[in-house]
Amino acid sequence: MSEPQIEISLEAVIVAVTDDQPRLLTVDGPDGRPALPAGLLEAHDPTLELGLRRWVQDQTGLEVGYVEQLYTFGDRVRGASAPAGPSVGSPSARELSIAYLALVREGRPSVGAAWLDFYQVFPWEDHRNGRPAVLDSHVDPALHRYVDAGGALAEQRAERARIVFGPEGGSGASFDGVRVLERYELLYELGLLAESEHGPSGPAEALPQSRAMFLDHRRIAATALTRLRGKLTYRPVVFELLPDRFTLSQLQRVVEALSGVGLHKQNFRRMVEAAGLVEGTAELTRTGGRPAELFRFRREVLGERPRPGVGTPWIRA
Repeated sequence: MSEPQIEISLEAVIVAVTDDQPRLLTVDGPDGRPALPAGLLEAHDPTLELGLRRWVQDQTGLEVGYVEQLYTFGDRVRGASAPAGPSVGSPSARELSIAYLALVREGRPSVGAAWLDFYQVFPWEDHRNGRPAVLDSHVDPALHRYVDAGGALAEQRAERARIVFGPEGGSGASFDGVRVLERYELLYELGLLAESEHGPSGPAEALPQSRAMFLDHRRIAATALTRLRGKLTYRPVVFELLPDRFTLSQLQRVVEALSGVGLHKQNFRRMVEAAGLVEGTAELTRTGGRPAELFRFRREVLGERPRPGVGTPWIRA
């Protein structure tokens, strides 16, 4: 009996922020839906990360900056359904897929790759301009049906809905941004996503203006956004998405774009300056006709304390 072949596939959630919108780099999936870029680890790649960087540059023409591993999965059914291209290996091989989060400053990708706004994929996650309408029109009614159909589990379901979405879907200070994956999984169970057929209380209407992705790639993207929002509180990852010199308004807008909430301007600036995350350059730029000072990230802060994050402690009501 021959030993089973094992191939390692690397999938990349590549994130940029441009024009105040968080964007996700995608390729065309075999079913026409956007897919995450994916490629096989080759024998000559010295590490998983270097293999990822190699094929991302080969496939998309982009050089990624910050990279970290998300998780590994190896369901037998995924290998046969992988996106066409370098990610497809032997049909008889067992595929282990390792997902990575990568941050870049948006550039023009190669032919076959395109940027997709995160909040086209997750419209319920963008609370920067108040409570998303889809929560009132679709999510809250479905949550009520879910609780009412729970029988003896109704109280447990109601508690889960409150924790994941907050009271009546939540917004402002009641919105817990890091529960992206939990919200996705509950919406999947409720039958509100194109990937799911129906929820526990019967068929439901799919959310409008919500872009589905190939296979389980939207779930992987939700995992990445969960990780990224959590890291805002303890790692200065936001600066990977900014130019070397930036205004404090630019910094705030990028944090808002990733977190999905609006922040109090003066409180945010006091927090950033008090934390020693940035330093002025004495250079000025014009924004809206008014001169604004340019700042840069203080890399020394990495050695000054263990958790130099930005966070979102002052959400705009």
